[in-house]
Amino acid sequence: MHTIVMHTTVGTVGRAFGATRCEYGRPGTPTRPGRAPVRPLRYSINVTLDGCCDHQVFRPDEELHRHFAEGLARADALLFGRVTYEMMEVAWRQGPTGTWPAWMDDWMVPFAQAIDSARKYVVSRTLDHVDWNAELVGGDLEESVRQLKGEPGEGLHVGGVTLPLALAELGLIDEYELVVHPIVAGHGPTLFAGLGKRLELELVERKEFRAGAVAQRYQPSRATG
Repeated sequence: MHTIVMHTTVGTVGRAFGATRCEYGRPGTPTRPGRAPVRPLRYSINVTLDGCCDHQVFRPDEELHRHFAEGLARADALLFGRVTYEMMEVAWRQGPTGTWPAWMDDWMVPFAQAIDSARKYVVSRTLDHVDWNAELVGGDLEESVRQLKGEPGEGLHVGGVTLPLALAELGLIDEYELVVHPIVAGHGPTLFAGLGKRLELELVERKEFRAGAVAQRYQPSRATG
């Protein structure tokens, strides 16, 4: 299998979250030496050819929305930072009368339903309350996420940019899916900017879409895991 190496300069994002250490088939359940199996934590994000992960750059079509909805269906719960949680709530929360926003096409509804109905955990030091089937996660990030991963279930899904960077620093992400679009943005933010350690990943699955995007799924290299 192909191995991809990610290496950038030391950053501060992981420390800001309390970090102390630097289809698509269903993968095996990860384990830790001497411990019970854990729920895999999966990360999926759109990215351009030049590494930009600004969500405003992308216009996913029906095929990609269906792909992401299927990915969310594999998760027992979603893990978000404050910014991503608030953006998702504005875009994908169903109205009090059971209606969806007027701008939403019918083919977007399955993805919206998957987001809207999912259990959510929100990592934030500024929010004092969340709803939308959500629960705040406080305290030490590593300890809290390890506790969530240790609960029974099929897996967790993390979204966003800043929180996944901190989780990557801690070695807590079990699967990385990069959906690479045939776009050169010419600006940032770039994926994993400021990552303070080298990640060696093995390509385990690749899927092409009609519009030219390619989903590439990676897992941490066994040689370094």
